[in-house]
Amino acid sequence: NALREVLRQDPDVIMVGEMRDAESISTAMTAAETGHLVFSTLHTNSAAQTIDRIIDTFPPTQQSQVTSQLAATLVAIISQRLVPHVNGGRVPVHEIMIVNSAIRNLIRERKTYQIDVVIETNLQEGMTTLNRSIATLIKQKKISLENGEIYSLNPAELRLLLNKN
Repeated sequence: NALREVLRQDPDVIMVGEMRDAESISTAMTAAETGHLVFSTLHTNSAAQTIDRIIDTFPPTQQSQVTSQLAATLVAIISQRLVPHVNGGRVPVHEIMIVNSAIRNLIRERKTYQIDVVIETNLQEGMTTLNRSIATLIKQKKISLENGEIYSLNPAELRLLLNKN
């Protein structure tokens, strides 16, 4: 919903390749602050890790400002991993975090380790955890349990999800 709202405002769209350093991240955040919709990639395994990586790219003297900018401008993070399909090829599993007030507060307070809980409790807003995505594909018999556990960031939680249903 948040992403749809941003797209309805018809902002200029900017695609930044991989954000590899403080300069590219700073440029992307400045563009976002000025009303541009910025898409970029970053090699991380989860939304929380993405946020931490962005903040930690900067020296400690700038991290407070970067944290505030990120909390104010971030709309969503989609993390994706490609898992072997049971019939060959690969299938994407994903984590979707749409920034809401709870996420903004966690970013500002540097409590990204709590983001998974917010994602899990806001499924109705279109968010999903990596484990939920993996569990769905296992139930659909598109990926094996073994590969699901290999690609999961928390295999014990994945097994609990699979046993609930």
